[in-house]
Amino acid sequence: MTKTQPQIKTRWMTAMIKEAEACTTQMPWARGARRKEMIARRAAGASAPRKVATA
Repeated sequence: MTKTQPQIKTRWMTAMIKEAEACTTQMPWARGARRKEMIARRAAGASAPRKVATA
């Protein structure tokens, strides 16, 4: 292992952490109004009758 390798890894990791913190994209599973809407859609779809095929 060379002397510069840990410095490069540290610099890379620092840049990735900074970029992740700057990310503002909302994920579907995030808490809040979008999550409540997703759960409501899932609950509405579960109550619909399902068609079962017989062989």
